[in-house]
Amino acid sequence: MNLINVFQFVGFGDVVIGLSLGSRLFLIAVGLSLIFGVLGVLNFAHGAFYMLGAYFALTLSTNLVGNFWLSVVVGALAVGVVGAAIEMATIRPLYERPESELDQLIVTFGFVLVIHEAVRSVWGSQPYPTPVPELLNFSVSIAGSRFTAYRLFVIVAAVVVMISLWLFIRKTYFGSLVRGTSSDREMASMLGVDVPRLYTAVFFAGSVLAGLGGALAAPMQSIGPSLGESVIIDAFIIVVIGGLGSLSGAFVGAMFVGLMQSVATQFVEAGSIAVPFLAMVVVLLVKPEGLFGGIGE
Repeated sequence: MNLINVFQFVGFGDVVIGLSLGSRLFLIAVGLSLIFGVLGVLNFAHGAFYMLGAYFALTLSTNLVGNFWLSVVVGALAVGVVGAAIEMATIRPLYERPESELDQLIVTFGFVLVIHEAVRSVWGSQPYPTPVPELLNFSVSIAGSRFTAYRLFVIVAAVVVMISLWLFIRKTYFGSLVRGTSSDREMASMLGVDVPRLYTAVFFAGSVLAGLGGALAAPMQSIGPSLGESVIIDAFIIVVIGGLGSLSGAFVGAMFVGLMQSVATQFVEAGSIAVPFLAMVVVLLVKPEGLFGGIGE
């Protein structure tokens, strides 16, 4: 079966759905990869930040701001503030400890439980639907398939974020500090870089990206306390496939996982779960560092 026949068999709509899912996963995976690439922290609470972004955007748009787009921005920034506060209060003191990686894993996993219980206390356990913004609440027909314009917007938004991050990391002074610190923390500190403050800024940025992913995902699925749990495993698969710390790797890995979850079931039952895991295993066996390089690649 050649590529054209596969495309016709699957359907253009399935491809678009897969790319939109991959775009949402990219926003959480790239933040996770950025934090690990610079800080060396594998943040288990990242999925909870994704969930918080969805809840913050929903609450702001329905009760306070009344504007979906402003709610997405404010909600993502609010998640960034939460992430930065957690990093400064609980993770920063662990950097200099021996075996600090294990301590960081335990702390971030603890915040998964804390945030989930806080969400249940404030919003309850029932799912919340989020309406699609009026500006993009219409159907688009391409190649015989119909889907909402909002899905196309999410794909474009992920591409814009990817390009913006790459330019920021590669072309700005702060980006050069991030790349230098990720390569040699001690040397960066000796050259006058305020490493703890830079770490907090990077953790803030990664948390904002997770919150943005959750906020943009809200109109395409119901919001519930398990939302973060449903994406964090996919996010870890993505960063392993792409390479921990790699921006382009996170993008390619996210699109691959999104397409597999949308398309693979056409060929293999339960393929949406099995194929990404199989791809991760193959990558670990062939190229353990992932498909791409480090920060800025």
